[in-house]
Amino acid sequence: MSPSAGRPSRIPLRLRHAPVPWDRQAPTWREAKPGLIADALKRAQSRPSGNWYVIGASRDLPPGRTLGITVGSTEVVAWRDGEGKLRTGPGACPHLGAPLRDSPVRCGTLVCHWHGLALDGGPFAGWEPYPAFDDGVLLWVRLDRVGGETPSERPYVPVRPRVRDAVEAVYTGVGRCEPEDVVANRLDPWHGAWFHPYSFVDLTVTGTPADGPAGSPDGDEGFMVDVSFKVAGRLVVPVRARFTAPEPRTVVMHIVEGEGAGSVVETHATPLAPDERGRPRTAVTEALVAASDRRGFAVARAAAPLLRPLMRASAGRLWRDDLAYAERRWELRDSGRFPG
Repeated sequence: MSPSAGRPSRIPLRLRHAPVPWDRQAPTWREAKPGLIADALKRAQSRPSGNWYVIGASRDLPPGRTLGITVGSTEVVAWRDGEGKLRTGPGACPHLGAPLRDSPVRCGTLVCHWHGLALDGGPFAGWEPYPAFDDGVLLWVRLDRVGGETPSERPYVPVRPRVRDAVEAVYTGVGRCEPEDVVANRLDPWHGAWFHPYSFVDLTVTGTPADGPAGSPDGDEGFMVDVSFKVAGRLVVPVRARFTAPEPRTVVMHIVEGEGAGSVVETHATPLAPDERGRPRTAVTEALVAASDRRGFAVARAAAPLLRPLMRASAGRLWRDDLAYAERRWELRDSGRFPG
């Protein structure tokens, strides 16, 4: 990356003058040391979460709708009250256990469809709400019995561009693995150009947590990566990105230089109820918040309803691969065959 990489040039695209075929690129397995990835994962797991879990996208819960999810073994229902505020609580009706996710919302009140017990979001008939938070992009619920940590007033939301100045989209997928397998995938930037050649080329990890003094933000917490996003043929967009893990179930990629500097991709892993065979399941919720200083970016914001499906589709293609990575990692761990 050049010293001027942080300043947008007139044209963000670059032409690869000497593209290297996939099978001739430099191997990264020596640099992708299992111990280094494991240490980064341990540091992430040691950070506090305040018992907060991502349960969905803000846009996916309009007024009048309900959202149901089982985090671990805890059934949760979410809806918006008459003022649009997020409300969450146990997903079973306190009367006879009806699934509240299937119940309608009338004027901000959740009405059980079995016997009509009405919940406005406050304590009632033994039903106790859970703390909830809507950060404008994602929905969070605090589950103290599940997390077992010291609770925090709010979740540790990563620094991101203001929503009104950005284009945001949220992808959600489910894998047969545990949250740590998803986090470990994101803390292995070396696999990018090998495993996702349709999206990434010319990837170089320029800094790792082992490179800096203990406690330094740039050394102890981040992986710095120079990479080019493929556009078409030999056309690419080069950027510098930093990967950090602000809490145990979140990894964030910040674009720090190049086109879209300031943009973020947040990956959140939420444990779900196990499948019918007792195998773990994890929801991956990935928030893409794109921003740019270019004057033309206002056009992109205006076209956001058209761009969001494309952004989700692009994330979905990557996650088809990355969930296979995470699932394979869990299978090897579960059978005692994981070499890392």
